[in-house]
Amino acid sequence: MTWLRAFGEAVRSGLTIEETRLEPLLALRTAAGVGLVIGLALWLVSPAYAASAALGAYSAGGATFQRTWRPRKVIALGAGAGLALSTFVGYYLAAGRLVTFLPLLAAWAFAAGMAWAVGSTAGIVAATTVGSMLVTITLPTSVERALEHAGIIALGGVAQAVLILLFPIRRWGAHRDALADALAAVADYARRLRHDPTAPFDPEPLMTARDAAAVTPSQARTRPPVLHGPRGLAEHIRPVVAALADPDVGAPAEGPGRDRARELLNAAADVLDATARSIRRGTPAEVPPGSADVLRVDEEHEVLEGPARQAAERLVELLGEALDIAGSGGVPGKARKPPGPASAQFLVRPTMFRLVPVVVRAVRRELRRDSPVFRHAVRLAAVAPLGYLIAAQLPLGHGYWAPIASVMVMRPDFHRTYARAVARLAGTLAGVAFATVMVRALGPDAQVFGVLAVVSAGLSYTLIRTGYAYSQCFTAAYVVFLLGMGGQGLEQTAPERVVLTLLGGALAMLAYVVFPAWETPRLPSRLADWLAANGRYAAAVLRSYAEPSREHRVDMRKALLASREARAAWERAYDQAKQEPVRPRGLTSREAQEAQEALQGFGRAAMLMESHVPRDVSRFVPEAEQYAEALEADTEQAAVDVREHRNPDWGRVEEALHAWEGAAAQARSPVLRRGAELQKRALEDLTTAVSRTPLERDVGSAREEQRVRAAVAAEGDGSGPAHRGG
Repeated sequence: MTWLRAFGEAVRSGLTIEETRLEPLLALRTAAGVGLVIGLALWLVSPAYAASAALGAYSAGGATFQRTWRPRKVIALGAGAGLALSTFVGYYLAAGRLVTFLPLLAAWAFAAGMAWAVGSTAGIVAATTVGSMLVTITLPTSVERALEHAGIIALGGVAQAVLILLFPIRRWGAHRDALADALAAVADYARRLRHDPTAPFDPEPLMTARDAAAVTPSQARTRPPVLHGPRGLAEHIRPVVAALADPDVGAPAEGPGRDRARELLNAAADVLDATARSIRRGTPAEVPPGSADVLRVDEEHEVLEGPARQAAERLVELLGEALDIAGSGGVPGKARKPPGPASAQFLVRPTMFRLVPVVVRAVRRELRRDSPVFRHAVRLAAVAPLGYLIAAQLPLGHGYWAPIASVMVMRPDFHRTYARAVARLAGTLAGVAFATVMVRALGPDAQVFGVLAVVSAGLSYTLIRTGYAYSQCFTAAYVVFLLGMGGQGLEQTAPERVVLTLLGGALAMLAYVVFPAWETPRLPSRLADWLAANGRYAAAVLRSYAEPSREHRVDMRKALLASREARAAWERAYDQAKQEPVRPRGLTSREAQEAQEALQGFGRAAMLMESHVPRDVSRFVPEAEQYAEALEADTEQAAVDVREHRNPDWGRVEEALHAWEGAAAQARSPVLRRGAELQKRALEDLTTAVSRTPLERDVGSAREEQRVRAAVAAEGDGSGPAHRGG
């Protein structure tokens, strides 16, 4: 992708309205926290003090809207504490001297950048503390005043936490949504399988549901019972519906058997949708009577036979549990809890105190030159002091706005950094215009400014998930109103805000050009990781056939989760690479797409095998162990070959399949036979996608670049596909 097209995509993305559900009640409660702090400060102290006090309440409130599974009140308290710490440290250690403040700012910005190693929520909250430190140096005049400002900022986080505690809104709502989305995704998958037996499935909803299911011991004591078990149902139903729909291991391609499979798949979708509605709303949900009637496997009149009938019986069994959940509506005592000891009923999430070693290990893993997180931290550490220095030389006040804009828009990847820079500038322009119109219409008054600030905060929170530009519009207005409440003239602050935001966005963009973290060169490594993880998962499934046991089932589950993580990492890298203005290296766009489809097919083959893993220890296939060893060894070696741009070789897999077919063909079930065929075909497709000589690869990269340029030119002159009669 060319730089011009990449920038155009960033502009389009930055200004796109994201269609998501608004949460006005949450926005109202959070804005009330801001209003409470501003009102008390206005009443007890002064407008200037109120403007400073609102910083903590607003930033802590915004942190509670980030995607995290920890309680919102904990996030508010943590954000308030971080803001207070940066406020005090920024003044206490810098003591108003530029020579000490800039190194401190660089170190703090670097630490905030490394917080992305823990997750996006930690990275975003840490970035707000950098902004707090930038504002700090302009405010207090003594250590005592620094403590006062740190305390009032922390009080803003406390105020938000208290309101969350006193006025809970849809507790466990995000966890319910995550679980419901997973069930709805499997329902959609079942419907698509009716018409396309090889339809793909994106496991991201299942991964999100698993992440949401991890709780601390204190959360486990208050979690609704309905959130305990249904995730396992979604995990077990997915491979079963895939096996039922597959014409080779499930229902026949045509005839009464295919009609029966379509009926079961449609009924499964209805039941799963009803279960999802029940969990999302916490109320009983009705399943269409016709769907419930379909879920009966008549011993005498059932048209499905063999593996297809086994899949149908297993599906009916699982959907029976889903029907119980849909009918209970999540009422305590009616929802089922998973079997086993109490300690095994939930995925453990470390408490805040036990999180420290986890954070240290995560940061240590990212402390390497090629890490996107490390490079992001270096960019932050360079841009924040540089922006502060440049803005200090300009004949403008509030020079800290420039580095704050840089810090808040910068992300570890290219596309989001540029998109947020464009969005922040557009939002700032609109917000400043909005503030100007409102002030001139209502007149300057501290109380009026305070009310307008709270209203702007509420609108910003309401639109926070519709797009950064639209939320930033009211954030900019909120800041202008706060400064006006503190005695700053609108005619002075509005132009400064626009100019310094433009400067900060430009520095953020330039920093990525100077010290980038492109994903395009890392695509072969990401693909290799996914290949190796898929191989381990397939081998674990085969070992469960060779020796059905609880230990092998546990290994199979761990390998599946690792495979999903590797696939998610590949898809994130691939999506980012498609948006980067970098020439393909190692893999062209077409080769990457073909390799992705091959590995998706390989994973689907393993999933079909998983759907019929024997639950009876007396049914085992010892010959599967040799094939598992060959498959795992060849995929591990192939991963090394892909990283080093060599052609993969599947000699051990072919030899093991040959031996298996010759000596024990009768031991293989139709599912194993079909799975092995699909795996072999997928590995051959992968070889076709990535096996090329260095000269061919260079020529292919050049042709890919020429093809993209030609497509862009065709779109520009109106001769592209969109202009050729539809």
